[in-house]
Amino acid sequence: MAGSSIRQSPMASMFDATAHPLSGRLLSMDAFRGLAVAGMILVDNPGDDFRAYGPIRHTVWNGWSPADLIFPSFLFMVGISLVFSYSARQARGETRQSLFRHAITRTLILMGVGLFLNAFPTFEVKTMRFEGVLQRIALCYLVAAVLVLWTGWRGQLVALVVCLLGYWALMRFAPVPGFGVPGRDIPFLDPDRNIVAWLDRKLFMGHLFNDTRDPEGIISTIPSIGTTLLGALTGHWLRTSRSLRQKAAFMFVAGMAGLGTGLILDRWFPINKNLWTSSFAIFAGGFSLMAMAVLFWVVEIKRWRGSWTTPMLVFGMNAILAFAADALVGGLTYTYHAHLPAGKIVLWQEYANFHLLRLGMNAENTSLLYSALVVLFCLFLLWPLYRKCIFIKI
Repeated sequence: MAGSSIRQSPMASMFDATAHPLSGRLLSMDAFRGLAVAGMILVDNPGDDFRAYGPIRHTVWNGWSPADLIFPSFLFMVGISLVFSYSARQARGETRQSLFRHAITRTLILMGVGLFLNAFPTFEVKTMRFEGVLQRIALCYLVAAVLVLWTGWRGQLVALVVCLLGYWALMRFAPVPGFGVPGRDIPFLDPDRNIVAWLDRKLFMGHLFNDTRDPEGIISTIPSIGTTLLGALTGHWLRTSRSLRQKAAFMFVAGMAGLGTGLILDRWFPINKNLWTSSFAIFAGGFSLMAMAVLFWVVEIKRWRGSWTTPMLVFGMNAILAFAADALVGGLTYTYHAHLPAGKIVLWQEYANFHLLRLGMNAENTSLLYSALVVLFCLFLLWPLYRKCIFIKI
């Protein structure tokens, strides 16, 4: 009506991307993805599985270590990238249907690559692992893609809450066949007697990472989707008309809130990366938000770029190839054997670590040196592609 004004709610204004949203490629996103890739390679390839420094070893069960925060960072970045990519492609005239068809194709390719890398180098189908990191990324990507294409940020926020609350209710109250109700008949989050491990054994017995359970289980993909949606919501925020400093500040504060909330919820629903508990999803999401805020401030606002960002971009702009390089190196070093001077037969990884020990360092530093050398080796493999601007996309 004439003379009247329409006032938006604070939340609607927060996500209003109609004025001057960010567009194009953010180097801070590639840098964050590259750091996550380098961290993944470092963690996946210890010289000594038992004597590596604690921060680069995954937590056995409840609790967390810095190593546990790497995978959630990937899924967080998947969510951000989806929002930026789909916004740009729809602006060029692509339809939701064509984008969805591409999402299905990409999902199938990612799952196929994941299965190939799981089987490498022996390709023994009878014992190969079916679940895995790329398979989980593929599923989270597909669900998040559907939500980003056909809902707004409000729908994605509702889906995030449903994923986290629904998963908690399922883990807390659903009876585990053959064992009973968690918290009454069996301990809550018992490593083997939980609904996630039970379903994985029913579907994939003989093909699990830990024999009786798998860290990338079917049911625990639900809260992983929540992590991806948190990234999507961050992508919407980055595309608003707020100033760059406001965007960085809000991400950092929201990240601190996520860390605190995750630690508080840990009392009732323990932080657990293997089960990807809701508290873990919130805690890890808080870390990802803070890390993204710092990199956004450094790279996009202060414009501190140069040779120091190049290694991150080498990994971040060819993340799929970097993941494949990591898996291939790990597959070889954890499969084939060599003879030590005393005649003992050990894995290639142990053989290399044995010779590094001769440098006179302690076991922890030797293990770290081995991990760093693997990271440098993968960087060496990817460097020529980066120099020639060859980036493999699916």
